[in-house]
Amino acid sequence: MIKLFVGLGNPGPDYESTRHNAGFWWLDAVARELKTNLSMDKTFHGLLARVNVSGQAVWLLKPQTFMNLSGKSVAALARFFKIEPQEILVAHDELDLAAGEAKLKLGGSHAGHNGLRDIHAQLGTDAYWRLRLGVGHPGLKSEVINWVLKKPSLDHRLAIDQCIARAVTALPNLLVGDMDKAMLLIHTSKPPRPKPPRPETTAL
Repeated sequence: MIKLFVGLGNPGPDYESTRHNAGFWWLDAVARELKTNLSMDKTFHGLLARVNVSGQAVWLLKPQTFMNLSGKSVAALARFFKIEPQEILVAHDELDLAAGEAKLKLGGSHAGHNGLRDIHAQLGTDAYWRLRLGVGHPGLKSEVINWVLKKPSLDHRLAIDQCIARAVTALPNLLVGDMDKAMLLIHTSKPPRPKPPRPETTAL
């Protein structure tokens, strides 16, 4: 089961609506779903909430270290409460997915994402879960920094918000560790198309 939910982003009003803060947006939605509020905890360098689910403590964390030092916050909390890497889920913006798409995966490369890079380094492993929230790609590598630090278009923001809402529906599965079911819910961005009715055959 997931015991620590992390949303990545940059603190402060200047960054609040930028693509790089998609992880924060998702964690806020999770907090609303669990009817809790996050408050600053200097020990763990982030906004933090604790809820009990079926007698188990579950933590919500928004590091306030700025993106490049996200691991400082995540690793401090994980070590203190003895949370294993595979019990951590990190939600973050993903350039390689279109706005409105999301993928859940365990382990793998940080793919140049500075928040994940620091979490890798601080945890000493890549074996934690990631919720990759698509924000699209500007098309040129040189434009990536400007892209993630700008607000998405209205259409893209609506698509991301719908994607976040869909991913929140997988929360009960994430909490009990049914990751296969969670993947099905998160990865299905469109309802399946109904099959056309079979043509009626008439006897000659």
